[in-house]
Amino acid sequence: MNPNQALWEKGDFTQIAQTMRKSGEAFVAKLGITKDMYILDLGSGDGTTAIPEAKLGATVLGVDIARNLVEAGNRRAKAEGLTHCTFQVGDATDLHELNDQRFDLVVSIFGAMFAPRPVDVAREMVRVTRPGGRIVMGNWIPGDPTLVAQILKISAAYTPPPPEGFISPMLWGVETNVVDRFGMAGIPKENISCVTDTFTFTTDYPPSQLVDMFKTYYGPTMNAFEAAEKEGKALALHQELLALFERQNSSSDPGKTAISVNFLRVTVTR
Repeated sequence: MNPNQALWEKGDFTQIAQTMRKSGEAFVAKLGITKDMYILDLGSGDGTTAIPEAKLGATVLGVDIARNLVEAGNRRAKAEGLTHCTFQVGDATDLHELNDQRFDLVVSIFGAMFAPRPVDVAREMVRVTRPGGRIVMGNWIPGDPTLVAQILKISAAYTPPPPEGFISPMLWGVETNVVDRFGMAGIPKENISCVTDTFTFTTDYPPSQLVDMFKTYYGPTMNAFEAAEKEGKALALHQELLALFERQNSSSDPGKTAISVNFLRVTVTR
């Protein structure tokens, strides 16, 4: 199996996605979506941004590497009565099943950044976007002090080194890399803008339970705990993550969690 597919089919990311719904809707509300738009949501998961896009009247295709998330997205769309929102399995590095210049808007929020071969990802996103259309990405920022970069940093300390040739997905959070990658796909620098934005994880349960959710359902964290268990370090990993989540929680209610996370918001004009 494709290693990237195996990672995201591990566990059940829909459980984490539940904590991202409100911010997903808020993000989509700022995209200027109209009813006549045709949107590709790439690395869509179960529809955190695709479902809100469709609710604004756009025709939306969600594409994700993980079969379980595609199935979950189609269930959500059906339950919402969104006949113009569908999900299918696909690889962001090779969207051969999609025609050139097909979409008015391509959106990828913490999705395509995790695919290998980032230059291929950039080229495919550009290829399927119509002239005058837009690509909007949300990418986690390497070394950022907020939650996600720190989860991945802590997890990496407990796992074996990545294979030779591995390109960190976090490099999508560096503006110069974004410009270089889209430049190789034919996009001039002046058509690319990058700004720091925030995304908030919200739950009706405390940080300790959110740590358990990541431990149980989030592929990278699951791998870290499996490796730490073999070394007798699972408790240390858990304590490190718990301290991180509690430190970053801004909710005034001890029974709830609200953690804002920085990300790089990328807008590309085709």
